[in-house]
Amino acid sequence: MQHIQSTPLWRRSATAAAAAAAVVVVAAVAPAVAGAAFNFNDDLRDFAPAAAGPFDHARAKLTMVGGAGTKAVFVVHGVDPAVAGQTFGAHLHLGPCVAGNGAAALGHYNHSTTPRVVNDQTEIWLDITVNGGGNAQSSARVDWTPDAGMRSVVIHAKPTAADGTAGDRLACLPVEW
Repeated sequence: MQHIQSTPLWRRSATAAAAAAAVVVVAAVAPAVAGAAFNFNDDLRDFAPAAAGPFDHARAKLTMVGGAGTKAVFVVHGVDPAVAGQTFGAHLHLGPCVAGNGAAALGHYNHSTTPRVVNDQTEIWLDITVNGGGNAQSSARVDWTPDAGMRSVVIHAKPTAADGTAGDRLACLPVEW
């Protein structure tokens, strides 16, 4: 007589649940690949909470869609209408968005290799111009996809110059995929 050993039902269920959780974790950190879309919608974090600024009560949304490269759309609501008509630099940064700590966002996410090239095709630049209702929107398209990680979109005090600089860091939106 042959003895067949089977796995108890509770153990099979736990194993299946753990495998499903692992799939969810892997999907959550995958880069923006063909057909994938990522949406980040949150209050902006203020880099100078002690001083009043135009983005103090604003919210932002970043949508990134992978395909033949990446398309990013950045929308901001609730900006102080007193700055209507002004343009602010905005870029995808390497580091996290930490309120009160602009340095935590690190530098711009740059896709180029050595020598480093700085332009709107090696970085994701999302400059915004605020309208009379306190809203702004911009988009960018690049032919590459950013690596997964904890990132941020930083809004700067000035429009982006040809060398990628844009002045002081005012606020940021946390993004992670």
